[in-house]
Amino acid sequence: MSAGWRICELSELTPRGKKNAIVDGPFGSNLKTEHYRPTGIPVVTSGFVTSGRFAAGRYVYVDQVKFDQERRSAVHPGDIVMAKIGARSGASAVLPRNHPVGILSGNALKITIDESRHSTAFVASLLGWLHERGELDRLRATGAQPAISMPLLKRLRLAVPPRAEQVRIAEAVGDCDDWIDGLERFIVKKQAIKQGIMRQLLTRGTRLRGFTASWLDIEVGCLLEFKNGLNKGSEFFGDGTPIVNFMDVMDGPIITAAKVAGRVTLTGDEIKRFSVRRGDLFFTRTSETVDEVGTAAVFVDDITDASFSGFILRGRPKTRDVDSRFLARAFALDVVRAQVTASATYTTRALINGQSLGRVVISLPPIEEQRAIAAVIDDADAEIAALQSLLRKARAIRTGVAQEVLTGHTRLPMEAAS
Repeated sequence: MSAGWRICELSELTPRGKKNAIVDGPFGSNLKTEHYRPTGIPVVTSGFVTSGRFAAGRYVYVDQVKFDQERRSAVHPGDIVMAKIGARSGASAVLPRNHPVGILSGNALKITIDESRHSTAFVASLLGWLHERGELDRLRATGAQPAISMPLLKRLRLAVPPRAEQVRIAEAVGDCDDWIDGLERFIVKKQAIKQGIMRQLLTRGTRLRGFTASWLDIEVGCLLEFKNGLNKGSEFFGDGTPIVNFMDVMDGPIITAAKVAGRVTLTGDEIKRFSVRRGDLFFTRTSETVDEVGTAAVFVDDITDASFSGFILRGRPKTRDVDSRFLARAFALDVVRAQVTASATYTTRALINGQSLGRVVISLPPIEEQRAIAAVIDDADAEIAALQSLLRKARAIRTGVAQEVLTGHTRLPMEAAS
């Protein structure tokens, strides 16, 4: 262990002499739906922290009388809130400093840290890191659902440095978190911008410079020839020929050869009959919900020996007047999706076929404008993909920083005393 660090139990980090510094929410029968009110003192639930950050959903409230009855379970700004029950039990986050005093739900617990001796941010970062590594699983009691044992939690042994070093460590981890938060928000903003661009360009709300020709409302069946896929599900993900499958389409709208992980053993005749080539569109044919059928994606690579599964349909262009990338994007429009879902059938599963998809009407500009629109949207996707790659790197760096500084393996320089 690093010099100056010591091992102590979690309960030793709480204010001395303070009751209920580590406490869970009221027993189920003491806080039920009948106690909720439209306003009052907010109920803080485990769902607000299962992501590892505090993200409040819809609040419910209790009145002052009920709060006073269950005051032991009060949670204050700056307390660490932890999910007590469920698959994500052990996940935690700090209740924001500007949050009103609340009351814990029965599926949550709170930890109050003595800020005069320790840093709440450090302890929260340490608990979060331990949870990510699965080391808090040993605190779970057996039962109908996983649940954090309060006695085991209080006795959890942690390695902690002096408070000043705790603060520096928390700042280092917090800087990484801020970087990641900023990237995530920026990606969400870029995705919203891309959706707006798609709506404008694909519906003629905005025309690209230089294009003035009229658009044509046309049935998809005039543009694509449909074919059902190969039904060899038991052989998927074995050896042999690449096979485009349901999830490849759902993860679209662009399918590359490198992303196709499925493999199937085929005869030469099957490869020919269920072939895949650049520009083929694929549509989800059947799913548990109608919202997932008729989703479109386009295969963009040259390939000689790929096939496609029976859970999807191939739409092969039968005219050079259609750009497959444009058409795949058009199938994401609300007006097109409404036609798709309206024509789907449902018994035990939702289902759509090539005949139904062929009757879907889309607005189609001349091929040059289709290509230009598809290129603009592809550029937006490429920008988002680059940001997502940076986000993955940021998360990896954050994991490395946390590993180094929260264990004392790497010591941060401390400011000299004045």
